[in-house]
Amino acid sequence: MKFLDIADNEVIELAATGDMPEAVHQFEPRQIRAVNAALAARRPLLVRGEPGIGKSQLARAAAKGLGRAFVPHTVDARTESRDLLWHFDAVARLAEAQLLGALGRAADLASPDPAPPSAEKGDRPATPNPRDRLAIARFLHPRALWWAFDWGGALDRAKDVGIPAPPQPDGGDPANGCLVLIDEIDKAEADVPNGLLEALGAGSFHPQGCTEPVRATGIAPLVVITTNEERALPDAFVRRCLVLHLRLPSDPGKLAERLVERGRAHFRRHEPPPSDKVLQRAAALLIADRDIARENHWLPLPGQAEYLDLVRAVIARARTAKAQEALMEQVAEFVLKKHPDAFQQVPEQNAD
Repeated sequence: MKFLDIADNEVIELAATGDMPEAVHQFEPRQIRAVNAALAARRPLLVRGEPGIGKSQLARAAAKGLGRAFVPHTVDARTESRDLLWHFDAVARLAEAQLLGALGRAADLASPDPAPPSAEKGDRPATPNPRDRLAIARFLHPRALWWAFDWGGALDRAKDVGIPAPPQPDGGDPANGCLVLIDEIDKAEADVPNGLLEALGAGSFHPQGCTEPVRATGIAPLVVITTNEERALPDAFVRRCLVLHLRLPSDPGKLAERLVERGRAHFRRHEPPPSDKVLQRAAALLIADRDIARENHWLPLPGQAEYLDLVRAVIARARTAKAQEALMEQVAEFVLKKHPDAFQQVPEQNAD
């Protein structure tokens, strides 16, 4: 089994996705040790921390560092445990049933007289068996753990239903195994984490309508699970995970150093890169706003994601450090102050 063999604080560059041109992750020593411990123990890695601290990006960067295929799944309030395994496309099955019904009625109108009893087999074209056409297994989509357990089988199933394999913008190879990201699991009910552990513990699951179970083959998947702590997770689930806590430093000086270091790594390829003075000013604004938010019990606190957004917002519009600092004062309130109580009432201008 391959482990994460990178230097402490090494920066992993990730392919641009969506509208974000830059994406990098700087691995802290604790993060490297946690990933390798989860690999060795063959347990899921539960990553805890405030929103925007880099939990999801850690998983993607680990997949790239390991050369593994990356298979993400974002949880929401409607997620059921089977959604991590497969998805039954009931809408497509209903459409197929309606099509078969329409074709059957059209055939009856075109050939109102049945074939005589003596007609040889083959005199009339064979009609597809509706039971076979509507078999539940024909409408199953593989989800994250199916891909992680059996990539080849999931790929065959995906071709049958006309969906693509999970994209690999960072060059992940399923031959090296998979890294599955179950993002924001705290949004789901308790049966979702419990169902996840049941499938991982058994190394198999039985999709609805299939005669054979899906079994784990090849290299065991690494499962990374993130939580924003919006809901308590079952104790039994937490005990069966390795846990990595990501925290921003509480000391203002150390927090500023951390943010500036992340800013340097994140925007090092920007032309021109932001000056340390700009990065430090952005850090000072964020730290001040975190203090105000903490005093007023506003959650979530502005964090690393907002810091990077603030820097990105000014370096995209101004090229000199002086212009960037001036612009930062103008846009900081839109990036950092996201709670209704934080806004001051702005007097309306007279119409005339």
